[in-house]
Amino acid sequence: MNSKPRVPVPTGGQTREKVAFIRQMLGELRAVADAEGAEMLRYLIEMAYLEAGDILAGQRPLSINGEGNQPAGIAVEPAGKVQF
Repeated sequence: MNSKPRVPVPTGGQTREKVAFIRQMLGELRAVADAEGAEMLRYLIEMAYLEAGDILAGQRPLSINGEGNQPAGIAVEPAGKVQF
């Protein structure tokens, strides 16, 4: 039994739906990483998947500091086309 108090997920801007979508995509990425044998990548994706589930279940807040997570400032290039 979980004794942690439930944390409501903010509803502004369809936050709940967006977190659910992210969780769904993480599930698909986890399957791809697993099929490719990328164990560390699969583990990290699994942690994010579980985190999203905890947020949806109200077991964790959306942000640890209440103001939203700040970006690390790392430039990210688009992946381009992915070939399977």
